[in-house]
Amino acid sequence: MPQLEKSLVWFRRDLRVFDHAALHHALKISKTVFCAFVFDTDILRPLLDAGLTADRRLEFIRGSIVELDLELRKLGGGLIVRHGRAADVIPALASELSINAVFSNRDYEPQARQRDAAVAGTLAAAGCSWQSFKDQVIFEQDEILTLAGQPFSVFTPYKNAWMKRLAAADGPFFLKPYPIERYATRLASSLPGTGQTPSLAELGFRETNLGALKITPGMSGAASLLEDFLPRIGQYEDSRNFPAIKGPSYLSVHLRFGTISIRTLARAAYQALHQGADASGAAVWLSELVWRDFYFMILYHHPHVAQRAFKPDYDAIHWESGPHAESLFQAWCAGHTGYPLVDAAMLQLNQSGYMHNRLRMVAASFLIKDLGVDWRWGERYFAEQLNDFDLAANNGGWQWAASSGCDAQPYFRIFNPLTQSEKFDAEGKFIRRYLPQLAGLDNKHIHAPWLAPAKVLQDAGIRLGENYPLPLVQHDEARKLTLQRYAVVKKAIGE
Repeated sequence: MPQLEKSLVWFRRDLRVFDHAALHHALKISKTVFCAFVFDTDILRPLLDAGLTADRRLEFIRGSIVELDLELRKLGGGLIVRHGRAADVIPALASELSINAVFSNRDYEPQARQRDAAVAGTLAAAGCSWQSFKDQVIFEQDEILTLAGQPFSVFTPYKNAWMKRLAAADGPFFLKPYPIERYATRLASSLPGTGQTPSLAELGFRETNLGALKITPGMSGAASLLEDFLPRIGQYEDSRNFPAIKGPSYLSVHLRFGTISIRTLARAAYQALHQGADASGAAVWLSELVWRDFYFMILYHHPHVAQRAFKPDYDAIHWESGPHAESLFQAWCAGHTGYPLVDAAMLQLNQSGYMHNRLRMVAASFLIKDLGVDWRWGERYFAEQLNDFDLAANNGGWQWAASSGCDAQPYFRIFNPLTQSEKFDAEGKFIRRYLPQLAGLDNKHIHAPWLAPAKVLQDAGIRLGENYPLPLVQHDEARKLTLQRYAVVKKAIGE
């Protein structure tokens, strides 16, 4: 591409000033580069219309934007922040600044792809080009294919091909950071109408408990968490399944909004993988990052998964319906199922916007295969509540639990919430944290209060059906109903 006079970098889910593909490429070939972020009303309005005016994600984004602007100013530039419909704001800003090209990092979600195509079309009509780059994954779209040249639909062979590609001669290139500082003198120092970043109130929202949760937004928050996690990465394989201990990296929200790059994390995992002592934990953590690429690839090639089952036969399942289904769903959302581990997991989500990965599987399986509620209901609830909500990963996880997705658990595999509780929270520490009314129970009975003798419940101050609910269903009976429900699938696939 020839040298450009003026370019505009549109920040979206890449809120950092380092290792940034679009910013790097814009700075390399432009004399002047402007940077912009848009609080997109197409995204925010549905939240406001639904009454979700306290959204931790928006508060996280705003905090990250403030830091992004400060760091750009240190480099000699700054951030233009607008509030409006991004599909209109970006072309208008490009026209206002006489921009030659708009640079962005690719987004793989169906609605984002439609938005970007519309923006690109509007820009082209005005004589301005659209340049997009891979940034939020290591391998995208068609970079990892089967020997037949088709997208993978099973994870393990995909992962094997992913790792083989990384080990190839050109593999290190995919983990290489994109330098920014050496070109920073090209950042535009004179910015039109920047002013202050809009407050939450000006955006129509209110503060959340993000600060009380000690979730630090921005690049500094991500760097601190990574520094804390790397000494623990060697234990990740063993510690990641136990919600009461500090096992995960807690970086998922930062990866979601790009306050740290995927290359930084994959490079750290890859290096630890080859350093002996940390190898097993690093291998498992790197595998989680590969799953993330896998689900982005699936969403890109099969956008229908955002509405329907990856495997069409599973759309024939008859889920619970009517007021009964709504009652079951609301009890699950509120953490009133009568199964302590499930309830504690839902309360963790509701109170913090975070849920431990093992518990995401347990909670999802319970909704789908114990309560018989359509997986899409749970997917939508997680989409509303999760700080790290990402359509590709959230959809992939829910379809995995429902057995309707690519490389999903078999339909007859049904998590037992009691044995999951006994195995992964044996001492009931996690349960007691979120269900203090059960704290008086011993480690045996805390997993299933309804099985405790009356004297044990009385001594612990528990009145089932009053200060803690009776189980909505009996797991063994629910399992039989689920196998009957999935019989339509069994018939369709010829088992």
